[in-house]
Amino acid sequence: MKAEYKYLDLLTALFSSVAIVSGTIAGKIFQVSEITLPGSAILFPITYIFGDILTEVYGYQRARRVIWIGLFCSIIATVTYGFVSVLPPAAGFLDNQAYVTVLGQVPRIAEAGWLAFFIGENVNSVILSLMKKWTKGKYLWTRMIGSTIVGELVDTTIFISLAFTGVLDPSLVAKTVIYLYLWKLIVEIALTPITYIIVAHIKEREGLDVFDYGVRYNPFKI
Repeated sequence: MKAEYKYLDLLTALFSSVAIVSGTIAGKIFQVSEITLPGSAILFPITYIFGDILTEVYGYQRARRVIWIGLFCSIIATVTYGFVSVLPPAAGFLDNQAYVTVLGQVPRIAEAGWLAFFIGENVNSVILSLMKKWTKGKYLWTRMIGSTIVGELVDTTIFISLAFTGVLDPSLVAKTVIYLYLWKLIVEIALTPITYIIVAHIKEREGLDVFDYGVRYNPFKI
């Protein structure tokens, strides 16, 4: 990996930070009118925009490495929260239950989030990479939105189904999948013009525009 990349470290840090925060707030379920969403809906869609930028500029192999870094960071954060939540509270610390409720996530939710994140992000990255080759680098919006349509569907279905089936009413689970999926797509489409500007700027500054010819799409190779 080239040491002189100007933005790769920054994008990796931002991607990982969003993954950690999204995992932390996923347990909060909020409702707007008839729409029910997890707290992660506020921030998590941005990870797919970062994933698009990383794959489009640096290629699948580097994007895959960043996905692994984001996953490891999320696991470290969640495991640490869980460990701290079971430590005996000090005398006079009256907010232990509040801490446990917010940060001591149910392992089922955490594990569902990790699996959904890993599979969804890789699906998104692979599709964008393939579409870039098919379109010979043209029509950036088609691969950004096209990859998100599939990646977010996989991510949302896995997470909500594994995390909340048997916990919430089946109709509520189905509605949450639909609402969350549509929300993620809306965010991606709305931010497409900004993503275009960012991608063009980074490509120009990095002097880089990777096409993944000959690349093997093995998500387990770090």
